[in-house]
Amino acid sequence: MNWQPFWLSLQVTGAAVIGILIIGLALALLLARVSFRGKLLLETIIYLPLVLPPTVVGYYLLFVLGRGSFLVERLNLNLLFTWQAAAIASMIVGLPLMVQTARAAFEEVEPDQEEAARVDGAAEWQVWWYITLPIARRGILAGLILSTARALGEFGATLMVAGNIPGRTQTLPLAIYDAVQARRYDDANLMVLMMTSLAFTGLWLVYRLGAASRKPPRRYGSTFSEKSP
Repeated sequence: MNWQPFWLSLQVTGAAVIGILIIGLALALLLARVSFRGKLLLETIIYLPLVLPPTVVGYYLLFVLGRGSFLVERLNLNLLFTWQAAAIASMIVGLPLMVQTARAAFEEVEPDQEEAARVDGAAEWQVWWYITLPIARRGILAGLILSTARALGEFGATLMVAGNIPGRTQTLPLAIYDAVQARRYDDANLMVLMMTSLAFTGLWLVYRLGAASRKPPRRYGSTFSEKSP
């Protein structure tokens, strides 16, 4: 088996996850805490890749990254058929899962806890770093794992904007497709097993995080009182 698609998938997914984490947290916090006109429209646009076929998402990205776009005409960034284009496609399809999960986690943080920190003199960044993030960390981590798994398995949008160039843009899902087309079933079986193992591990971690967050807190007071004379 050629391991190049595997390492390229890790590179593409790693770059996508950086964007997912930064943009996803900002959008999740915005949607959880701020009311503004057009909020419903913004939510719909963010979650649209969840229901659109990946090829349609890739078609829209062609307008953003292709000739005549702002990136090409003004910034002279020709990203089509590069691994960076694959990373952008993976980020777009994985972003909704991060925003959705992190937003729910932020909404569970009690405003009174944050306000108490402000009253004690904490700056906004301190409230964010020491109060909001620690409380919402399980939801954020779950969203990051899900979005990473989605980005790693991206196929349709990647094919549209990055192509299927061996050694340059051929990620693991694209390599599986090629192996099946060429009837190299041994290679296909190995790559499918790798993708399945990664996806299974990601989902297992997410459910472990969910189970841990639902676990009732230990009642130390009652235990102590039972042992006291």
